Amino acid sequence: MALLHQSNGRSRAALITLTGVYTVLLALVWWIDLNLYIAVFLALFTLPALWEAVQNPVSTFELSDSHMRWSTPRLADEMPVGLILRARFDTRLDLSVKVTLFLKDNRKLRLPHACTPPHEALEAELRALGVKTERHHFSLIG
Repeated sequence: MALLHQSNGRSRAALITLTGVYTVLLALVWWIDLNLYIAVFLALFTLPALWEAVQNPVSTFELSDSHMRWSTPRLADEMPVGLILRARFDTRLDLSVKVTLFLKDNRKLRLPHACTPPHEALEAELRALGVKTERHHFSLIG
């Protein structure tokens, strides 16, 4: 029993969105004579997404019978599965899922969103390993 997940920073949806935004801005400059400075100012908000598409950071997650490993471009960690007391899955208002692990030594550990696998698969694997899971939907606190 193992769960392997890899995610790339360069996604098709991000590339389509960036292309659409730049196309609309250029069309507005061409058709309604939008001031170029305004178009450049609006394009500045896309720079983080553009940088991620260019860099294409890779994040990985691995869950085996004995260990859980994850890595992002800035962080890598590993822990034994036996240290996990329970896992909490919080659905946020933007429909993303935050995963918090409660450990037997009373620590809390949040999995980085960049490397978190689909929550249904992770929850099923954790349950199969005997880890208690909790689901919380749309909490405004925490």
